[in-house]
Amino acid sequence: MQTVKGAFARLKAPFGVLAAAGAGAVLLLFVDPNQPGNLLPKCPFNWLTGLECPGCGATRMVHALLHGDVVSAFHYNAVLLALGVPLAVWLFGRWTRDKWTGERRSVPKRVGVAVLVIAAVWGVGRNLAGI
Repeated sequence: MQTVKGAFARLKAPFGVLAAAGAGAVLLLFVDPNQPGNLLPKCPFNWLTGLECPGCGATRMVHALLHGDVVSAFHYNAVLLALGVPLAVWLFGRWTRDKWTGERRSVPKRVGVAVLVIAAVWGVGRNLAGI
């Protein structure tokens, strides 16, 4: 039987990810990515090509969410808000549960395929349609 102490030791990685996400959230509370000259990095894909990648707008989306502006967050990256955030929460919860219980379950391959297809369609669609 596993001890609770051992289970907490296995949760170091999920706690580390939560701490990093919390630090990023605090940064985005005070740094507005919409302002020129901010200290946040620019999207390398957009910088090189002038096109928007499927993740473009994610930083502005999180900034808007942290300030309670769901409408603007949806405007910045609708697919990431509607599908990516719930997927990330599900994956994090699954990973944390597996760490807690000591199980090793793999994510179904169809999830990865779906993510790639949606990202490709969204990336092409947002550049062609100007979404």
